[in-house]
Amino acid sequence: MQPFPSRPLLVAALLLAAPAATLAQPAPAQSQAQNRFQIINRTGQEASAVHAVRSGRADWGGNLAPGPMPSDKALTLRPGADAGCRFDVRLVLGDGREAVKRNQDICATPRVVLESGDVRAVASGTPTSPAPGQPNPKARVSSGTGFVVAADRVLTNRHVVDGCDHVFIRTADGRMLPAVPPAKVDANLDLSLLAVPGNPGPALAFRSGPAVRRGEGVVAYGFPLPGLLSSDPKLTRGEVNGLNGLGDNPAQYQISAPVQPGNSGGPLLDLHGNVVGVVVSKLNAGAVSRRTGDIAQNINFAVKGTAAAEFLRRAGLTPRTEDSTGTERSAADVGEAANRSTVFIRCER
Repeated sequence: MQPFPSRPLLVAALLLAAPAATLAQPAPAQSQAQNRFQIINRTGQEASAVHAVRSGRADWGGNLAPGPMPSDKALTLRPGADAGCRFDVRLVLGDGREAVKRNQDICATPRVVLESGDVRAVASGTPTSPAPGQPNPKARVSSGTGFVVAADRVLTNRHVVDGCDHVFIRTADGRMLPAVPPAKVDANLDLSLLAVPGNPGPALAFRSGPAVRRGEGVVAYGFPLPGLLSSDPKLTRGEVNGLNGLGDNPAQYQISAPVQPGNSGGPLLDLHGNVVGVVVSKLNAGAVSRRTGDIAQNINFAVKGTAAAEFLRRAGLTPRTEDSTGTERSAADVGEAANRSTVFIRCER
C-alpha cells in the first residue's frame, strides 16, 4: 500500500537517514530542477507530517514523510523542474501544533531548520490540508474494520487500505487517529499492518492452542455497511464451517458468522475472546447463482489467526497469545472485550 503517494512537485528522497547535524551540504545545483533541499526538525518533538509547497499556495498539499520524523532528523526533497526557489515549509507535531517557515529561498539556502521558536498552535481559519485526526469531508471515502495487535499497531485487510491517500482510524472512545505510512503488507494473505500513533487501544490476543476445529463457535466484530446501519460496531455469531477457504485456500477458514461490506479486516474471535481469524470476504451469492442456478447462503471467509500471527512476526512484532481453555464466555462478554480494541477504518482517496 502507498497511502501517501509521491506528489509531482516534490519527491521524498531520504528520510531519517542520520541526525541533521551530521548531514553534508548538497552539491551546488546546475539548475533549479536539480536543486535539493533539506527540512530539518529541531523542534524537540516528533513530527507526524511534513509539508513543503511553493510560497503563496493556499493549502499545504500532501504529507511528504513516509513515516514519523523524530527531532534532530532531516528529510531531503527534490523540487520539480518548474518549482522555483521560494517555499513554505511546515511540520505537524505530535501534540497537534505546527512549526512553519514561509518564503524560504531554497536555492540560496538549501537547509530549512524548524526550531522550537517556530512552533505555534494551528490558526483557526488557516487554509490547510486537514491536520492529522481531521479527515477531509470532501474526500472520496471507503471504509473497513481493524483491530489493535500491539502498541500503536492496527491489523486490517490490504484491500481496505490499498490505494488510499490518507487513512484514519476511529477508536472505541471516539478519537480519530491518522495511520502513518508506510504500511507493511502481505498481498497473498490480504493483510496490512498500520502504524497508528496515539494509543488506539489494548492489543487482542491470538489463540495459541488448541487447534481450531470445525463447528467451534466464533464471533465476528466490526463495522458493516457504514452510512446505512448505525455507526456503532456490530457483533454476529456463527461457526467455523471449514478448515480451508475459497478454492481450498489453506490460509483461510470458512465461517457462518454473517459479514457484510465494512466487516473486512475485523477480528474473528473464539468464545474465550482470543483471535482465531481476520474477516476477509464473503461469497458473491449473485455470481454463484448465475453460475449454478442456486443461491449460496451465508458463506464467508477469514484469514486464519495462525497465518495472521506469523505475518506479524515477519513484520517485527511479537503478538500476544493465549490458550483457549477453560469455560467459554458468552458472545456478549467477548464483544465487550473486543470493543476496546476494534477500530473503524476510513480510507480517503
